[in-house]
Amino acid sequence: MTKYLFTYSGGGGMPETDEQQAAEMAKWGEWYGALGAAIVDGGAPTGAVQTVSADGSVTDGGNVTGWGVFEADSLAGAVELAKGCPVLSNGGSVEVGEAIDVAM
Repeated sequence: MTKYLFTYSGGGGMPETDEQQAAEMAKWGEWYGALGAAIVDGGAPTGAVQTVSADGSVTDGGNVTGWGVFEADSLAGAVELAKGCPVLSNGGSVEVGEAIDVAM
């Protein structure tokens, strides 16, 4: 099995009320439950973001709103797993990238 990094973007952020937050977290819990052993590291949402450019300049903001690491037998298989991500139902997106093992 190969590891894949899922990078979440958008999705509207955390809802305001406790009830809405609980409903949103339940969606993520259901998705994670369906993924089972494919979860390597459940990841987390991100807070403040800054972007560093090649010239060393730093700007506030960016597109990343969370991440996770999952296992699948192929990129196509990982993409199928990502299609169930709750961030998609809120207008967000999931970028799926193969994590390449590098000997250090």
